[in-house]
Amino acid sequence: MKESFLDLPLPDLMNSDSIETLRNKRILVQRQLYQSLPQADIRSWVKTVNEMHDYVMQQAVIICEQQLIEAGYGPPPVAYSFIVFGSAGRCEQTLWSDQDNGLIISDEEHEGKERYFTEFGKRLADILEQAGYEKCRGKVMCSEPMWRKTLSEWHTQMDDWRADLSWEPVRNWIIASDMRHMYGDKQLAVSWKEYFYEGIRETPALAAAVLRNTVRHKATLNVLGQIVPERFGEHAGDFDVKYGIYIPLVNASRCLSIQHGIYESSTLKRLERLIQLEAASLALLEMMQEAFLTSLRMRNSTPVRELDGLYVSSGFMLQKDWRQRPFFHELRESLGTVKKAHRVLQRQLRFLERRGL
Repeated sequence: MKESFLDLPLPDLMNSDSIETLRNKRILVQRQLYQSLPQADIRSWVKTVNEMHDYVMQQAVIICEQQLIEAGYGPPPVAYSFIVFGSAGRCEQTLWSDQDNGLIISDEEHEGKERYFTEFGKRLADILEQAGYEKCRGKVMCSEPMWRKTLSEWHTQMDDWRADLSWEPVRNWIIASDMRHMYGDKQLAVSWKEYFYEGIRETPALAAAVLRNTVRHKATLNVLGQIVPERFGEHAGDFDVKYGIYIPLVNASRCLSIQHGIYESSTLKRLERLIQLEAASLALLEMMQEAFLTSLRMRNSTPVRELDGLYVSSGFMLQKDWRQRPFFHELRESLGTVKKAHRVLQRQLRFLERRGL
């Protein structure tokens, strides 16, 4: 049966000449998407949600360029690529995802380049916020100099991250690994990614550093195989879907993909490539794939509230819900898979550490 959300006029989002119009169209589309979720195939539904976000963000960039022309800055002085990270980079955004983005700017010389893209980055982050994307608390945004650089400056920054394999530089490297081109000159993003993976091949110790960051995750099953919910605070008794199941599977899939030179940013595509390459136990990889689909469904099914027409969610599944069948059994089975994947990575880390990496 054809899913109703597949008939959404998503391209019409780009027929928006103002931020207000873009925001209002987004609200109408996401309401239809949210209503269709209970009957939808989660893989197709998430794909459609992320297509919606792509249209909204691309139109936000077009509006930003037009605003700068009207403000006297003129058109972009050189080529650039607007890129996204995080769930946007992985094509896994929820209806309430925030910003994770950056800019790659051409190395072509132009005297007004820095002034233009400094204003462009700040203005685009504001436009995206007005369109419904909360600003990233970690400041991974094109408004920040760290995530807005020329291609050669990005190369220097990646070299600096590789030279210092402490927690923070490796964390930034991991964030960068989810990069996806969104708008502009795609070749800049292709060149960026080639240099990124070249850095992995040239730095054997990086794999161990990524593993060290990855194996730290929230305990979700105790020694008796019981689910561990939040113990304190307003969500005591509830289950943290994002950090309890979704993020550990994202991290494990990313880590294995980096080890095997897989350039995909989507977790599902990474798992598909890992299965094709038989990069680990085929049974485990297929279990991870199934658990990840479960995590997507649960993550998008957490309670929401509307704020100025947009959806907001804490990311927690209420105790009364996760304890009910079939959620309880699906959750426990998926968390068992997370635990198995975690053990594989721990064994890899011990092996690398014995080699002095």
